[in-house]
Amino acid sequence: MKYVRLTSGDDGSSGFDDGEIPFTVQDFAPPAPPMQVSEPEDATRLVYLILPAGWTGAQHCSPKRQVLLCLSGRLAVEAGDGSRREIRAGGIWRMEDTTGPGHVTSVIGDEDARVAIVQLE
Repeated sequence: MKYVRLTSGDDGSSGFDDGEIPFTVQDFAPPAPPMQVSEPEDATRLVYLILPAGWTGAQHCSPKRQVLLCLSGRLAVEAGDGSRREIRAGGIWRMEDTTGPGHVTSVIGDEDARVAIVQLE
């Protein structure tokens, strides 16, 4: 499973890279058959957001390390280094740019963006 990661660089500017979540076959929910499972990560909060079509946020860094799961709609994210990524329904965005000027997020298209954000420890 692939994800987009946004981090703060040594120069303080944020930038993107791509990651892949590793899985192993485990007995996760017996008596269900074994399934592909990732390593667990500790989380502190889960929030849901509805961002209206046309919404654009101010430039900011992520308040905590967090993961955004895009449930519907589309987001455009511009990193501090000027690079841009689009996050669509089903996309995973790992926000680790907790220092520096951060990023700008916008909703693109005519549909509201519905997202879930999991804040990590």
